[in-house]
Amino acid sequence: MELFSDPAVWAGLLTLVVLEIVLGIDNLIFIAILAEKLPPHQRDRARVIGLSLALFMRLGLLSVISWMVTLTRPLFSLGPLSFSGRDLILLFGGLFLLFKATSELHERLEGAEHQVATNPVYAGFWLVVAQIVVLDAVFSLDAVITAVGMVNDLPVMMAAVVISIGVMLLAAKPLTRFVNAHPTVVVLCLSFLLMIGLSLVAEGFGFHLPKGYLYAAIGFSILIEMLNQLARRNQARHQSQRPLRERTAESVLRLLGGGRRMHLAATADGSAEMPADAPAFAPEERHMVSGVLSLAERTARSIMTPRSDVSWIDLDEAPDAVRERLLGSPHSLLPVCRGSLDEVVGVGRATELLAVLVARGRIDEQGTHIRTPLHLPESASVTHTIDVLRRAKGQLVLVNDEYGLFKGVLTPFDILEAIAGEFPDEDESPEIERLQAGGWRVAGTADIHQVQRMLETEGLVSEDDSYTSLAGYLLSRLGRMPAAGETLLHDGWQIDVEDVQGQRIQSVRIGPVASDASPQAAST
Repeated sequence: MELFSDPAVWAGLLTLVVLEIVLGIDNLIFIAILAEKLPPHQRDRARVIGLSLALFMRLGLLSVISWMVTLTRPLFSLGPLSFSGRDLILLFGGLFLLFKATSELHERLEGAEHQVATNPVYAGFWLVVAQIVVLDAVFSLDAVITAVGMVNDLPVMMAAVVISIGVMLLAAKPLTRFVNAHPTVVVLCLSFLLMIGLSLVAEGFGFHLPKGYLYAAIGFSILIEMLNQLARRNQARHQSQRPLRERTAESVLRLLGGGRRMHLAATADGSAEMPADAPAFAPEERHMVSGVLSLAERTARSIMTPRSDVSWIDLDEAPDAVRERLLGSPHSLLPVCRGSLDEVVGVGRATELLAVLVARGRIDEQGTHIRTPLHLPESASVTHTIDVLRRAKGQLVLVNDEYGLFKGVLTPFDILEAIAGEFPDEDESPEIERLQAGGWRVAGTADIHQVQRMLETEGLVSEDDSYTSLAGYLLSRLGRMPAAGETLLHDGWQIDVEDVQGQRIQSVRIGPVASDASPQAAST
C-alpha cells in the first residue's frame, strides 16, 4: 500500500493506463470486426473471451519480465539485419494483420451482400476466437513492452493492464454497435489495421516508424469521418422534417428510374432503340406512378375541367338551340343553367334532357331529369374529391371558389387524366402533341403537373397552388402577358410562346435548349 501512496506512482499509473488503452484500440477494433462474423447471440461472448485472453496474456507476460528481456536479444542475422524474438513476433503478426485486413476489405467491397440478406452464413465461434488470440499475442507483446519501459514496479504495471482491459470491455459493445451500423467506419478501421500491420512489419525488420505519424494520420481520418457523420446526421434530420409520404414518393420514383431523360438512339436502318442503361420501366409507367403518388398533394382546382371548357345547357335559349347543343355535345352529363354558368339549376343527363325536350317541346326545372348539383370547394384535396365522387354515384361535381363562384366541373374521368394523362374528347384537340421535328406543342391550358412529368424535370409546379396550367406558369414567371415569340429557359428546356390571342396563351412549343438560344431569354 505504501507504493500507491507515492504521487509519482499514481502519475505513472494514469499515464500507463492511457497508453495501454491507446495501444488496445486497434485490438478492440479488430475484435469488433471479427465478432460481426458470429451469430448475434455469440458476439458478446466472443468479445469477453477475446479481451479476457488479452488480459491473462499480458499479466502472464508481465510475470516473466526476465523472459521478456531476452526477446529483445538478437537470435540470428540476415546480412545487415538482425532479428530478435520480438522482431519475429511483430513481423509475423504484421503480415497476418495485412492479410486479414485485406481479405476483410475484399469481402466487404466485392462480396455477395445479397446472400447475407437472405441466408446469412456465420463463421465458426472458435475459429473467430483463434484469430482474436493470434492478434492478442501481437498487441499484448507491444503493450507489455511499453509497460516495462515506462514503469519499474510490477504491481503498477498489472494494475494499469487490468484497468485498461476493463475500460475496453465496457467500450467493446458500444464500439461494435457503432462500427457495424456505419459501413464507412468499418472500411476506415480496416485501413487503420493496414497501417498498423505495415508499421509492425517495418518494426520487425528493424525500421522504427515514429508512432506520432501513425496516430496523426489516424486522428486526422477520424476527424474527417466525424465531420462526415455529423453532415449525414444533419441531412437525416433535415429529411425527417419533410413529410414521410413525399420522401417515399421520391424513393419509389428513383427506383423506377424517374428524373432521367430518355432519348432514343437512332440505328442504321432509321429505327430507334432504347440505350443500354435504360430503366426497366417505360416513361409512361413512371408517369402513371408519379401521377398516383402526387394525387394527395393536389387540389380539386388542379384537376378539374375549367369553366372556359365546360359544356352546359342554357334553359333561356330557344328549344332548337338547346337541341343542337345536346346533339353536338360529347358529354353525357351537363350542368343546366339559366343565362350563365353562375346560375346553375342542376345537372342533367344528355339523353334524358333530349327526351324531355322532344316530348314536351322545352326543358323545365321540375322533374327527375334535373338532379340537385353537388358542390365542392376548389381547395379540397383530391383524396377528399374521390370520396365525394364515390358518393355522387356517377354524377359530376361542381367546383366553386371561396366566394361561391363557379370555377369548373369534376368527374371520375378527371381523376383518371390526372394519373394517366389527357384523353381528348371528340370535340377537342390534344393539349400535348409530339412534333416530328422534336419537342412538343403544348396548349396554354395544359395541366402543369402533366407537363412537368413529360419533361421529367422539377420546379414547374406551383408550391402554393397559385396556378395549375402551363399558361399560369408563364404568367407567374414573367409577371405579365407574354408576346408571341418570347422564350423562357428551364432546366435544359426551351419554352417558346407560339400563339397569344388577347389575354389568353393559346399554344407553346417546348424542346431542348438550342445551341444558339438567346442569352436574353428568361431562365429558371
